[in-house]
Amino acid sequence: MFKKITSYLFFWSISIVAFAQNSPISTIHPIEPAKNHYKTLQNLSSLPNNQLEAIDTLAFPPSMYNSYALAMSQSIPYYLTDNQFDFLKKSVAFPANSSAQTRAELGFLYDLQNKRTPKQVERVMQLAKIGYWPVADILSSHPFYKENLKHLFFECQEVIGDHCTAMNYPHTAKLLKGIMTDMRKMEFSVKYHLLRARPYEVDKRLKPLQVMGSPSFASGHTLWAYIQAYTFSELMPNKRADFLAIAYELGLSREIMAVHYPSDEETARQLAHSMLALMWQTEKFQNDFQKAQAEWK
Repeated sequence: MFKKITSYLFFWSISIVAFAQNSPISTIHPIEPAKNHYKTLQNLSSLPNNQLEAIDTLAFPPSMYNSYALAMSQSIPYYLTDNQFDFLKKSVAFPANSSAQTRAELGFLYDLQNKRTPKQVERVMQLAKIGYWPVADILSSHPFYKENLKHLFFECQEVIGDHCTAMNYPHTAKLLKGIMTDMRKMEFSVKYHLLRARPYEVDKRLKPLQVMGSPSFASGHTLWAYIQAYTFSELMPNKRADFLAIAYELGLSREIMAVHYPSDEETARQLAHSMLALMWQTEKFQNDFQKAQAEWK
């Protein structure tokens, strides 16, 4: 089921891009094919194994539900519509816990865990702290306000330099804030629709570097990493490979931490592209994007 749904999401993104080529609005870059272990693992069966059916009853525990995350899933969208959110939410699903794919993914995570180095741990824990949250941007007196805005431009600073700030690029900041508002709504809409148990809840051999307070699928870090990478690469096409490399590192960091399956990451990558492709076709997004684009010419 996972391969069919994510393949559908991939070709659906391509169809949006193809449609855009016949419209007065320019199109976004097509999504790159899956690579490395993401490509290999998704070729395995995602269907349940009847001999291990008990494990398929495992889900993210209600005692761990996060009220803020649930509230975000019901927030007002900025660029996309509620119908688009509902469609995308229902277009993805994760491999069964008992499937050959999930068993291989758990083995992959266990191998990563055994190979973790102190340097890797330090880096992934730094990356774990990165993330823009719309609620912290309401009042300038919020204790996280300045750091939150800095996180909004994390990828840009990694690729371009420290001058990439909300103050220096106000229209880009406005665009990113709108995108991230929709991204957070999508993240928690999908997570709480499907309630996938975290890898360490399914395989007790895994020792996560951080216990997470929301369901596993899809990866929120990876979703924001890629939707920002895709956006920045439309603003600066010659830097696309650099932005995608940062997004890839952010996704892999979640696996090194043993808090996400590779399928959480790959679905988030595809979902990010589909979200941006839909946003791209709206007048509101185009108005904001063109103003942001002018800042980079």
